[in-house]
Amino acid sequence: MAQWLSERLGQPFIVENRPGGGGNLAIEALVRAPADGHTLLLVTIQSAVNATLYDKLNYNFIRDVGPVASISRQTLALEVTPSFPAKTVSDFIAYAKANPGRLSMASAGNGTTPHLAGALFKMMAGIDVIHVPYRGGAPALTDLMGGQVQMAFADITSSIEYVRAGKLRALAVSTLARSKALPEIPPLAEYLPGYEASGWFGIGAPKGTPAGTVERLNREINAGLADSRIIARYAELGATVFASSAADFGKFIGDETDKWGKVVRSAGLKPE
Repeated sequence: MAQWLSERLGQPFIVENRPGGGGNLAIEALVRAPADGHTLLLVTIQSAVNATLYDKLNYNFIRDVGPVASISRQTLALEVTPSFPAKTVSDFIAYAKANPGRLSMASAGNGTTPHLAGALFKMMAGIDVIHVPYRGGAPALTDLMGGQVQMAFADITSSIEYVRAGKLRALAVSTLARSKALPEIPPLAEYLPGYEASGWFGIGAPKGTPAGTVERLNREINAGLADSRIIARYAELGATVFASSAADFGKFIGDETDKWGKVVRSAGLKPE
C-alpha cells in the first residue's frame, strides 16, 4: 500500500514498523506527528480493542486518530481438529455444554482478534471453554492440528491450506456472508443470529489533518481498491475489499470500538 500510494501521490511513503504494546507504540508515534498528511497509520481492529483492553493509554483513539480510508476485512473461521466429534456448530455447542470446562480454545494471544472472536462466541453460545493464549497464530495452529487444543478462531489467510488439506476442519466463518475462499462453509450467524467478527484494516492520520489532504488520500486509496486484480487477490486470501468514505470509516471505527469494548469488559479480558 505504501509503494502504491507513493506512486499515485508522487511522494515517498516509508514503512516504519513500531512493534510493542499491541500496536500502542505505533499509535503514540502517529498522534505526536504533524497533522500534514505525511504520517499515516495502519489502523486495525486491534486499535479499537486496545481502547478498552488497556487501562492507561497515552492517547485517546477516537479523539486523536482521524479516519482516512478503510481497506479490507479479513474472515476468521471456527476450526477444530479433524478427530473432534462435532461436524457442525450446533454439534459443537451441544458437545461443549455437555462437557463444560473440558474443551480448550487456542488463540494468537490475549486481546487478539481470534481471542475476541472466541470470547464473543462463548458469550453468545453460553458455553464454558478454556482459553489458551499462544505467542502468535502459528504455534496455536500447530497445537490445534496436533490435538493439544480442540478449537480456535483462525485467520483464513494462515489456515486455509490446512483446511483444504484436511488437517483442520472449518465449522463456520465469522463474517455475516460466506467467504469466497471457503464457499461451502456457513457463517456462524446462521447458528447464532447477529454474530460477526472480522479483522479489518484501514488508514488513519493525526487528528486535524487538513480535510483536502484526507479527501485526496481517500480518493486514491479507493481507486486502488476498485482494481479487479486487488479484489481478486484479497478474495484468494479470504478477505474482502472494504472501501468507504473517511466519514463512514470513522463511524465504523466508533461502532467497532464500542462493540469490542463491551466484549472486553464482559469477559474481563486483560492484556498479556
